[in-house]
Amino acid sequence: MRITDLLDLKSIDLNGKVNSKEEALNACINLMVASGKIADVQAYKEAVYAREEEGTTGIGEGIAIPHGRCDAVKSPGLAAMVVKNGVDFKALDDAPVQLIFLIAAPNTKDNVHLDVLSKLSILLMDEEFVSKLKKAKSKEEFINIINQAENAKDNTTSNEVAKQNTKGIKLLAVTACPTGIAHTYMAAEAIEKKAKERGCSIKVETRGSGGAKNVLTDEEIAQADCIIVAADTKVPMDRFAGKKVIECQVSDGISKADKIIEKAISGDVAIYTSKGGKQETNSISSSSKAHTIYKHLMSGVSHMLPFVVGGGILIAIAFLIDAFLVDMNALSLEARGGFGSITPYAAFFKDLGGKAFGFMLPVLAGYIAMSIADRPGLALGFVGGAIAAAGSSGFLGALVAGFLAGYTIVLLRNVFDKLPESLDGIKPVLLYPLIGILIVGVIMIFIVEPPVGALNTLMNEGLKNMSGSSKILLGLILGGMMSVDLGGPVNKAAYVFGTASIAAGNYDIMAAVMVGGMVPPTAVALATLLFKNKFTTEERKSGPTNFIMGMAFISEGAIPFAASDPLRVLPSCIIGSAIAGALSMAFNCTLMAPHGGIFVFPVVGNALLYLLALAIGTVVAAFLLGILKKKVVE
Repeated sequence: MRITDLLDLKSIDLNGKVNSKEEALNACINLMVASGKIADVQAYKEAVYAREEEGTTGIGEGIAIPHGRCDAVKSPGLAAMVVKNGVDFKALDDAPVQLIFLIAAPNTKDNVHLDVLSKLSILLMDEEFVSKLKKAKSKEEFINIINQAENAKDNTTSNEVAKQNTKGIKLLAVTACPTGIAHTYMAAEAIEKKAKERGCSIKVETRGSGGAKNVLTDEEIAQADCIIVAADTKVPMDRFAGKKVIECQVSDGISKADKIIEKAISGDVAIYTSKGGKQETNSISSSSKAHTIYKHLMSGVSHMLPFVVGGGILIAIAFLIDAFLVDMNALSLEARGGFGSITPYAAFFKDLGGKAFGFMLPVLAGYIAMSIADRPGLALGFVGGAIAAAGSSGFLGALVAGFLAGYTIVLLRNVFDKLPESLDGIKPVLLYPLIGILIVGVIMIFIVEPPVGALNTLMNEGLKNMSGSSKILLGLILGGMMSVDLGGPVNKAAYVFGTASIAAGNYDIMAAVMVGGMVPPTAVALATLLFKNKFTTEERKSGPTNFIMGMAFISEGAIPFAASDPLRVLPSCIIGSAIAGALSMAFNCTLMAPHGGIFVFPVVGNALLYLLALAIGTVVAAFLLGILKKKVVE
């Protein structure tokens, strides 16, 4: 397969007219759709934008390679756009982008397209090649330029490495990015190119979506003067113990390859010390302790949410069934206490949902621990989370258990590292789980549970007893938080607080959280209809779809609008969401389901007033958008 096999004439635009990164992405997505390779446009668009949230795909030197990998892609494809005057793409070097290649990757195991995409990534490191593409006068010429460059690359001799100056410094490198599509190979090419320019021998291992390629051998590692690890994801590091190792971000491997090679040649590099197991690269992007803690926390939350959502909605259905089938006035006070399981049908749904809900805290703690310590941390985390669930520490206890379990394994690895190598096989199956579970169990039961349980009980009782202005203020804060970063850390913090409150029986908090998250997309959709001169043609076309996303409680639908004008869009949405959250609390609205938007309104307490809170928040945010945003000149 060749590069041009993925590139359709319909998916090339040599005269792109775009004024922002969002417009550029949307235009490229439309080009990709024209090729017929996308089954679900919205799903693919969300995948592309989600990748941009991880970090810009504007790699510098006027080039951007956005990409999306998901089930919505029927077959691998490329779309290309030339923007003559350039567009601000928030690139790594802050320079305007003039050449954009959009990648569509299917969510399959064969990954036959990755070799082709790696070729393209490497070719784009050639300034002459890029210049020719920008100057192409027709789509046919554009494709011909790619064909010629690919032929030239294929004709290079396979023993090129042997012709290098092997008498010089011997370098090795490993490159890897989270998606493993473009940046992995571009970093590899940049590092290899700069190393050759300095007369060094170099071999680069690439760890892309298709697996590790050009893997470094033990002999090569032993002979290497320095090893460069440019990665934003996990890389097996124990093999480099005792060698000089430079660890950096994968984007630095692209934009700062010359400085990295210079440092490798200088010899002023720290010796890597193995800590046992497969260590995660300490890239600059994850060097912040706060970022690392958040990453571990989100790993637990992301694995927990399916249990919360599925179980929570099933429990909510149980309450709905009893509400319709049971005359509560005819029951005694004691019988009313069984609301949600009075009828056999309701009892079935509540029991099933309760079983799913029961996994929430063990899964949360288990996957936090696994994020920290890989698989050995999973068992310890599950046990710690189960102790928190059975005790009174609840959600807070499970958080503590997850981090405790993960770092207990880190400690045990350091301790057991002194044992003979012959015992390595029994560490993960015997020593880690036996001693680790004992340590976590003792600490959780005798040290964590008493104070955290008391704090958790006090907090839940305080929330239940909230009334008046304090309750409205809480709704105001939680609703506003849902719009601060639209699916980011602040949004997730409010949402996790809401789901934890459901487990504690505080259903009004989840209501305020969900209505706050529904406002941004619905407000954007309304604003595009009322204030058309404040939005681009593309925004006006996509705007109404946000009604659907907002009503389904998908806050991320507003991200493209916020990204293009954050200083006006975000404050407007925050104010509207805060008002909606406060009104939800003031109206005593409740919600027993942790997700679903309008689809779970039948289980909302005071549903009509809840709709009113949503409508008021939406209208306020929409009118603020109309006032604050500037007129668009197209």
